[in-house]
Amino acid sequence: MTSSKAVKQVVVVGGGTAGWSSAALLIKLMGKAVQVTLVESEDIGIVGVGEATIPPIMNFNAALGLDEKAFLQQTKATIKLGIQFENWRQKGDSYMHAFGAIGKDFPFCDFNHFWQRSQQLNMGFDFWDFSLAYQAAIKNKFGKLERIEGVNLPGLSYAYHFDAGLYAGFLRKYSESLGVKRIEGKIQQVLLDDISGDITTLVLENGTKIAGDLFIDCTGLHALLIDKTLNTGFEDWSHWLPADSAMAVPCESVQPIIPYTRAIAHNNGWQWRIPLQHRIGNGFVYSSKYCTDEEAQQILLANLDGEPLAQPRKISFRTGRRLKQWHRNVVAVGLSSGFLEPLESTSIHLIQSAVLRLLKFFPNNGICPADRDEFNRQSKVEFEQIRDFIILHYKLTERTDSQFWRDCKHMAIPDSLQRKIDLFRNTGRVFREQDELFTEIAWQQVMLGQGLVPQDHHPLVNALSAEQLRELLDNLKAIMAVTSDKLPLHDEFLRRICAA
Repeated sequence: MTSSKAVKQVVVVGGGTAGWSSAALLIKLMGKAVQVTLVESEDIGIVGVGEATIPPIMNFNAALGLDEKAFLQQTKATIKLGIQFENWRQKGDSYMHAFGAIGKDFPFCDFNHFWQRSQQLNMGFDFWDFSLAYQAAIKNKFGKLERIEGVNLPGLSYAYHFDAGLYAGFLRKYSESLGVKRIEGKIQQVLLDDISGDITTLVLENGTKIAGDLFIDCTGLHALLIDKTLNTGFEDWSHWLPADSAMAVPCESVQPIIPYTRAIAHNNGWQWRIPLQHRIGNGFVYSSKYCTDEEAQQILLANLDGEPLAQPRKISFRTGRRLKQWHRNVVAVGLSSGFLEPLESTSIHLIQSAVLRLLKFFPNNGICPADRDEFNRQSKVEFEQIRDFIILHYKLTERTDSQFWRDCKHMAIPDSLQRKIDLFRNTGRVFREQDELFTEIAWQQVMLGQGLVPQDHHPLVNALSAEQLRELLDNLKAIMAVTSDKLPLHDEFLRRICAA
């Protein structure tokens, strides 16, 4: 044991989405077993560009018992059915990483094998003909649908786009209503125990002292506790993900409000477009090795759908992760724990996943090193799996029109990713490892979308004749088309359900 002292005082350092997500879940699930204090300063800005999410946020919001209508109203949220990747394989190409199921589940053999055989027989089906989320997204449709009526097929899986600042404010009200104590102020000094090296007390500029048993570092890229105080160490991944900068700016909203994120590749980086009820969030991610700040700003401003609502803001970062997300009595949550570019909208997920993991390992009679080690092992695996999925988009490009894309295409990649690519190229198989965030269907969409064509398919598919296969695929395609046609427009859903 680090200490036999029970953890009763939890201090969250920093607000924003990371801080208030941590405080909200801890107070909701731990109740009176702990006292939660959050320290933040209104003078310290937050990154605040993580406005797109993925479906696991539904579980987090449900764990808090949040009312979806109130959440949608107060965060200016819209629905997200997937991410459309434009110009990633080649200029002019596009595909979508759509949420939810594709086709129909078969035992021992994924649906993509049936589609692969149809390709070999030149039947002319597109893989996304069988994605309900994709068919709804391109028609700007959305309605809550758990199952497709009349058939044993799943309905729509979805996530949200929202204003991260408003979400943090929404969670703050929630947290304070349950007893979280908020203290305004800047930290001047961090005091350590002489023997254990644990943090004992925070000293604010006004002299206020805040003692704690467990500290949660939500100070963003500054990483005040986990790095500046405890010198935890950092594993740099910039040789795989060279982007080190982003230029961000909001612009006026345009109609219709599309129910998906756009990730648009340019010559030396990529642009995000995230539609909210009241504005569009935009950013350009790039590497200073290939693109100057002035060029990045020019590209961003030249590709907005509406008039900019502010001056572009630069965010500098280093891709990688802390060697330990939990070190001594400090747990890093959010950007303090590491940074992965927002290509697959994982920033907010990593925040909430870390807090959920902390709840599973929450110490009783003192912090147990074995618990802490397992927490860090799981965190490392999660970061690495998401890292590989993001690298995949760059590695599989066929673009050669700039040095940036040529270098991405020819770079060495982690062995763990190479194994996945080789397996899919040879057999069409991909397997979800342990509790990996991204499903087999997610990997299939990116690999197929970027032109990785399997050389073989599962032999179970051969049990169907060509006529039976065509009939199966015709029926599934019709089901997705008819079901998506019946859904209301996304704009109508927002007006009816969550007009702010």
